[in-house]
Amino acid sequence: MTSGKLVNIYTDGACSGNQNEENSGGWGCVLEFRGREKELFGGEINTTNNRMELSALISALEALKEPGLKLRIYSDSSYLVNCFRNRWYEGWQKNGWRNSKKDPVENRELWERLLELLSPHSAEFFLVKGHVNAANEAAAEKAYQSYIKHNGPEDRDRFLEILSYNKRCDELATRFQRGVTE
Repeated sequence: MTSGKLVNIYTDGACSGNQNEENSGGWGCVLEFRGREKELFGGEINTTNNRMELSALISALEALKEPGLKLRIYSDSSYLVNCFRNRWYEGWQKNGWRNSKKDPVENRELWERLLELLSPHSAEFFLVKGHVNAANEAAAEKAYQSYIKHNGPEDRDRFLEILSYNKRCDELATRFQRGVTE
């Protein structure tokens, strides 16, 4: 089904005053394909961090130009990564978009949009520890071991590159909160 074209997608969401009226949230993403990069960011007022995490990936997927791509998606959101790795959405759909506690699934419309946008592609999800200072060797090593535990082996240099993209996405996510629009 996939064309063999690999696109790496890095995402992050941020929210100040999570679930507090008049708060501000932002999202950022970087798409990388054959050495070329595209950065996107945006945000909402009166939102949540989880909505911003999902919005980052939605925006990245909406920017793709063709179906059948191989996607490697890197996020520091265990909410997002675990949903797809553990296929939570299948249970939600089967149960009428209710979670294991029988409550309505939060952000249903975003999950449905993600499923629609992911359907023509092959995607792998990777969990990245957020807010790691790669210059701090002890913190970087701890994050590297966590990455390996959650995702399997990875070359250390590639891991440091993934961390730098995560940091860039965090910077993009906070731009909206700072009032930057371009």
